[in-house]
Amino acid sequence: MNREDIRYIGLLFREIAGRERKIAVCTFLLAILEAANPYIMILCTGVLVDGVYRKESMESLLFYTACALGLKLLFRVACSRMGEWFNQKLDYTRQLDEEQLNRQSLSMDYEYLEDTHVQELRTRALARSYYGIRGWLLLQVREFLKGIFSMLTALVIVFPMLAGGAQMGGGGMFSLLASLLLLLVIGVLVWGNYRAGIYYTRKSVEILDGLDGIHNKSAYYLDLLSGVESQKDLRIHAQQRMIRQDVDALFEASRKGEWRIGQMYIRRQLIGVTFPGLSGLCIYLFAGIKAFLGQISIGNMVSYTASIIQLARSASRFAGCVGRMKSVADYSRDYMQYRNLEKRKRQGTIPVEKRRDGRFQIDFEHVSFRYPGTEEYVISDLTLSFEIGEKMAIVGPNGSGKTTFIKLLCRLYDVTEGCIKLNGIDIRKYDYQEYCALFAVVFQDFCIFAFPLGENIAAAGVVEEAAAEDALVRAGLGERLAKLPQGLATYVGRQFSDGGVSFSGGEKQKMAIARAIYKDAPFVIMDEPTAALDPLAECDVYAGFDRMVGKKTALYISHRLASCRFCEDILVFDKGRVVQRGSHEELAAQQGLYRRLWNAQAQYYQQP
Repeated sequence: MNREDIRYIGLLFREIAGRERKIAVCTFLLAILEAANPYIMILCTGVLVDGVYRKESMESLLFYTACALGLKLLFRVACSRMGEWFNQKLDYTRQLDEEQLNRQSLSMDYEYLEDTHVQELRTRALARSYYGIRGWLLLQVREFLKGIFSMLTALVIVFPMLAGGAQMGGGGMFSLLASLLLLLVIGVLVWGNYRAGIYYTRKSVEILDGLDGIHNKSAYYLDLLSGVESQKDLRIHAQQRMIRQDVDALFEASRKGEWRIGQMYIRRQLIGVTFPGLSGLCIYLFAGIKAFLGQISIGNMVSYTASIIQLARSASRFAGCVGRMKSVADYSRDYMQYRNLEKRKRQGTIPVEKRRDGRFQIDFEHVSFRYPGTEEYVISDLTLSFEIGEKMAIVGPNGSGKTTFIKLLCRLYDVTEGCIKLNGIDIRKYDYQEYCALFAVVFQDFCIFAFPLGENIAAAGVVEEAAAEDALVRAGLGERLAKLPQGLATYVGRQFSDGGVSFSGGEKQKMAIARAIYKDAPFVIMDEPTAALDPLAECDVYAGFDRMVGKKTALYISHRLASCRFCEDILVFDKGRVVQRGSHEELAAQQGLYRRLWNAQAQYYQQP
């Protein structure tokens, strides 16, 4: 591990200790108890053997046995109870990881949500261990401390045997050299185990990194196969065979990756058994020679031998733990980097002016924009203004920048060049939440949740029933609302309630419109709001458009130019620029893009 690895591990552990001090203390105490537990019987066995050899009284031997069993029972009970509590806390740590990561997903800059690298960070941060990053760290810290305490205890017991020979003349010198040789052999074996742990951990991480993409695709296919809407398309277009092939290929790739990880684990375990076994042979040979030479008693030989073997095993496990700590550092880095993603958006502090007249003016001043990581400008040198109360339509070919324009206006992204002003002030200087509160948006890819109808309409905060019902009526769902068994409390779909009701695509689109009406924001933005509606319902939306938006500024994005005629101002986008602006009559009379688009659509409604 390098210094950066240690820093990330330290940061995460300090965070855990600061939030859950008890679990940090428990980790420390549990490591001590588990480290000391084996040595109770080791020492007691040596005392009993020497007692038998010296022909001590039965009362003494029974006393030694009772003490040994009592201490063993006490330690086992303490380890068991503390271990149960520790494991319960590990379950909690994963929930805490999910809470932190979900909180970050809700609060991070929107642009991160469309960044593949960031989403891969999240996947790695959450999916590496059953117990999550914090739990995995605590497990390894526990093993790390256990290894240190176990080795220290063993050295305290063993040191007299290693050093005792120095008091015995020439034989003592031989014993000292043999002791040093034994330590050298054990050190080499431990080092080999450590290097093997590092190697196999690194290879396992590489395999897991390769599996991240496979798991993401598998999760997508799982959602695809569990969705009712997607299943209709799969059946109609006979895509079952293709999907089965893709799923089978993903399964096979995942199986091969998991098999390789399993092979790594088996090899690591073999090395973990072999190295301590070789150490044990050396130890038995060494202790046997010392006992034969009369340098230690039989009981001491038993205690020393078992202690040195425990030392070798502890050192071996410790070396392996150090190797795994490298993976902990990698996971911690992913977790901390994702959770601490810097806010790229300028966080303004100016409150939005609370105007009684509701007058707001938006100015785009030489605005250009390109998405992060790309060189192509989607918006180029855009300059325009509009005020509260205007009804504005935005039209243009696919990829002309219409949706990006809305994202910039709503500050889902910040401009690359130029600036956008609200009442003469750069929107980046305003409080972000207050600025976002100015907009009610019906996105083309809107989302209706499996919540009660009222919560879908109110979105945030307490449901005001009168306002929610009024919004639904204005959006054209009044009759449908009257027939619902539980009114606003009716669940949308049956995912969470058997009493839920399925709604059509057109009805869901009206819900999205009702949600925008309910918010009662100064700016209403509708991106293809009638795409899922039939002609009659679409006509109702157009006829009631003024009723729905009132005196608010309304931005209406549509590919159907006929639906834009009720707007007094039409912006024609092409290649990130506004190439035309005016009313329908004005634009239709000009030789330009709008007229070409209008004629292209009108020909389908004209008699041959």
